Amino acid sequence: MATPSGATPLLDLDLLRTVVEIAETGNFSAAAAKVHRTPSAVSMQVKKLEDMVSRPLFVRDSRSVSLTGDGEVLLAHARRVLALNRDIVSTLTTPTLAGTVRLGAPEDFVERALPTLMRRFSETHCCITVDVVVERSEILEQKVHEGALDLAMITRDTTTALPRGFEVVFSEPLVWAGARNGVAWEQDPLPVSVWDENCSWRALGLKSLDLADRAYRVAFESAFNAGQRAVVKADLAIAPMPVSSCTDGIVALGPEHGLPRLPDYEIAIAVRDAPPDHVLAAAQYLKLDLGDQLAA
Repeated sequence: MATPSGATPLLDLDLLRTVVEIAETGNFSAAAAKVHRTPSAVSMQVKKLEDMVSRPLFVRDSRSVSLTGDGEVLLAHARRVLALNRDIVSTLTTPTLAGTVRLGAPEDFVERALPTLMRRFSETHCCITVDVVVERSEILEQKVHEGALDLAMITRDTTTALPRGFEVVFSEPLVWAGARNGVAWEQDPLPVSVWDENCSWRALGLKSLDLADRAYRVAFESAFNAGQRAVVKADLAIAPMPVSSCTDGIVALGPEHGLPRLPDYEIAIAVRDAPPDHVLAAAQYLKLDLGDQLAA
């Protein structure tokens, strides 16, 4: 239906959601998967929206999409409108689940996936609040068994026994991560960046180098993922990382670079004893959506 002459056009919520997804994923194809449309349909949505406001909202190149200044303004308003829509729906419907979930997660997972997962969870479970504790996996394991956490996620290697009460929900290969077009992997001894001594990725990486009789030196050691990525991107060292972390100037290295192959690692989840329904709902959501988010 055409908009009456002089009337303010009404922005469709689906259009606004598409804008948010494009901004968060950085390309039309990934956004299309999130909104369950084809890339061509998303392109048509963007054109329709740009025609409505009579100005460009995105800058496109062969690899990515970025927002114009007007697009940034629209993005902020789009998030407010979508949040208001959720509030209206939650006000007019009776929530079936409500409460607070105390969730523990390791730092690398928080950086890679947790914020997006929490935002999507809040869209479908408006009355469940999630409070997050970031800690090392062995501490999270202890806290969930003590009841200090309702739900805990840990990273682990496949060579050790699964801790009591935990269920594996995702696995992917570890790889040697290096800078795109970098040369750190060519050095002898090999400069390696690793996490602290309690990290399974460190143990697996260094063990593989020992078994391959490859000389190395620990050039950088940090408990924080951001520090590891900065060193790798600067081509000062290589590091054992999940293959899904090889983005933004970081690439996967392997046997073709003279490096030993690394095993898979896993993410496992456990809930505390006698969990209430809202905790079980959060756990089920993570089990179903975790893989899609990390693989996106």
